[in-house]
Amino acid sequence: MKAHVYVVEVRGCWQAAVTINPEIDKQFWMDGRFGKAGRLNEKTADSGWLLKEPLPLGDACLAAALWEDRHKRSKERKAALDMKASGRRKRAEHEEWIELLLACVEIAKRGGENEGKAAGSGRWWPLGGGGKREKAREGSLFGLVEQWKVERDSASEWRKLDAAAHVGAVRKQRGERERAISEAELGEIGAGAQLAAGLMQGRALLRSEALALLAGAGGPGAAVSWSGVLQLAALLGRVRLSGSIAAGDGGRLDAMGRRRRERSCLRCGSGEALMHRTACAACGRLCAYCTACIGMGRSRECELLVIGQHPALHGVQAGRGRPLKPLPLERRLAKWSLSPAQSAAAAKALRFVEEEENEALRSTSKSVETRDFLLWAVTGAGKTEMIFPLVESVLLRGGKALIATPRRDVVIELDPRIRKAFPAASVVTLYGGSEQRWEAGDITLATTHQLLRFYQGFDLVVVDELDAFPYAGDPILHYAADKSCAPGAARLLLSATPPAELQRAAKRGKLPHARVPVRYHRHPLPVPRLYQTPAVKQMLQQRKLPSKLLAAMKASIERNAQLFVFVQQIAQTEPMAALLRAVLNHPSVAATSSQDDGRSEKVQRFRAREIRVLVTTTILERGVTIPRSDVYILDADGRLFDEASLVQMAGRAGRSAEDPFGRVYFCSRERNRSLVSAVRHIQSMNRMARKEGYLLPASRGGSSK
Repeated sequence: MKAHVYVVEVRGCWQAAVTINPEIDKQFWMDGRFGKAGRLNEKTADSGWLLKEPLPLGDACLAAALWEDRHKRSKERKAALDMKASGRRKRAEHEEWIELLLACVEIAKRGGENEGKAAGSGRWWPLGGGGKREKAREGSLFGLVEQWKVERDSASEWRKLDAAAHVGAVRKQRGERERAISEAELGEIGAGAQLAAGLMQGRALLRSEALALLAGAGGPGAAVSWSGVLQLAALLGRVRLSGSIAAGDGGRLDAMGRRRRERSCLRCGSGEALMHRTACAACGRLCAYCTACIGMGRSRECELLVIGQHPALHGVQAGRGRPLKPLPLERRLAKWSLSPAQSAAAAKALRFVEEEENEALRSTSKSVETRDFLLWAVTGAGKTEMIFPLVESVLLRGGKALIATPRRDVVIELDPRIRKAFPAASVVTLYGGSEQRWEAGDITLATTHQLLRFYQGFDLVVVDELDAFPYAGDPILHYAADKSCAPGAARLLLSATPPAELQRAAKRGKLPHARVPVRYHRHPLPVPRLYQTPAVKQMLQQRKLPSKLLAAMKASIERNAQLFVFVQQIAQTEPMAALLRAVLNHPSVAATSSQDDGRSEKVQRFRAREIRVLVTTTILERGVTIPRSDVYILDADGRLFDEASLVQMAGRAGRSAEDPFGRVYFCSRERNRSLVSAVRHIQSMNRMARKEGYLLPASRGGSSK
């Protein structure tokens, strides 16, 4: 889309701005009628000048940013010279700001090139110099811009400009003037702006998404311009409008003193390396778009991004208005029936969250940084139950909580549990294809990709399984999680196997954290047994299993357990399932992987015990709980299985109180670092649980078999 750029003088100070609806800005600054239609604007400008030529949105935003930067430098230079503004000087400054605007526009059209060289010249005069500049101004300066002014007496200072050029320009502008906006329309636009401000709070949406949000909430009718509604909300400071790809400071000056500003995606944070340029029908030039987040809709230079502003920016602490007078900590935790280990971790995290909120309340800063808390809990520890007291604390203060996880199936599984725990709260569940896409709630459950559509929206952000694909190692999703936090919000990181850098930070005391080394049933984690076996490839070629491995699998079936059999390669799943059906003489053996269209159906059959042995890849290393199960990891020394994945796969066993001593087997040709580290990780958690007294008396002897 295209937009206009203008400069306006408010109480003697000049500023540049971008508008997608110039008539709204004109009414806002010059007429003051928005004050009559809802008391939205209490101040008016003295004068303004609008560039008549509409620009691609990205160019308009860049031109305004360049103008503000150069205007600031010019003001500082004049202050240093102690120049006193007479009427004549003020008129010269007025013309200078228009010329500066035109110069910035020209540079923006060139993509920000040459700005370094121009900045060194002291002034930017696109119309030539000396007498030529004066003559050019008379013929073209006022023909390129439209004057905005408050209608006062005919002797207004701005009417003292060159009569031939100025009066002719004013008459032309009056002839081309759009129809006046009626009082009724102003009222509707004002009401729509207030609605948009509320709906957009905490969100960052592309134009089409913002319009869908407004339409779904019964926004302004077809007779009211959506651009006018959003533009007024922006003028009120309740939303921020910009191109979704923005040019920022970056790039080095070349030998000629030229610079090209590097672009970045304001939605996902990706830089110039992930920008791609194509001819664009909307803006009529080569337009950059972001390839990193294209799956969430195309973010491009000329595409409008609407960002809701947090109320703290307007002096309001949303969600933190009520004083903190909670019940004693022990009473609040008791209602959730947590184990001793869970209670200790939840209490520590709760103190962190509430201390953080009180600090944010006391702070006068508008940009309180988000702080992280790591909840390091073993698989099956009951992490979801531990976050309930934290969510309750935020809701009691009128705040909003977000629970994000990388996987859609986990989000869907969490939905009924959260609704049952908080029946009075509104819960919104977001994932690809979700029917609640534009709803807002007290508690939001979302896949991590959905966080790209939020901005400073939540007072508590819980990131579950932060070490899992696709969140782990994806800077875009980390950026999305960062920007979804409101100023001063607490972020809780959940993991059984945190990344190495977080583990180091926690051990060194640089990251507040709590460790939960035992499961909710207070039995130790099953320690893996190490079996030396041939590679899966060799087993399939020979059509047989080693006798020790075969005996262990038969024993698992005899004890009425279900078997997870993990392999490294998708291509090995079906052949291994066929081999197991033959050697175990058991028909209820199946295989699945990420490429299996029937994966969900097979997992459900596995849960229902219709399938007794399931051969799979790491796709099922998380999120699937079978009450009585044993785990066999074949080729455990393979390069695709690291310490974290081995620990997660081993965590499928022993999760229920009915069968806490499930069996785990690491089968490999040799022992490597990942395999040994995974065993030591599990053993260290058991030692910690025993030392802290978290294990049941009958389990403290150390047996896990």
